[in-house]
Amino acid sequence: MTDEHPLPRGELSLRTVAMPADTNPAGDIFGGWIMSLMDLAAGVTASSLAKGRVATAAVSNLSFIRPVKVGDVVCVYTELSRTGRTSITLGVETWVLRRGQGERVRVTAAEFVLVAVDDTGRPRALPTV
Repeated sequence: MTDEHPLPRGELSLRTVAMPADTNPAGDIFGGWIMSLMDLAAGVTASSLAKGRVATAAVSNLSFIRPVKVGDVVCVYTELSRTGRTSITLGVETWVLRRGQGERVRVTAAEFVLVAVDDTGRPRALPTV
């Protein structure tokens, strides 16, 4: 699969380093760990937009494009796609700097839908911007 665009879309929402403890049996970074970073980054962005608590409602079009290696600097970017009455849809991409150097390489992409919730976990209206 080739990249449709050469640069990350949206804002940098999370950055960390892939460590040996996060590998699968093949020695690559476990996809579930990458997906959890994407969910965390989406939550950070959505809670800021919602001005409060949010919950992940759906993930779609998740593509693992390239493997992530130990030592890669993992950067997760989020971009607002749309909002509803209670929901926020974000494009989320993960890019890496191989061993912290060189060009960025896109490794995953997905769409996340998060819902603003109140203290009891029930959907609440998004604040007006």
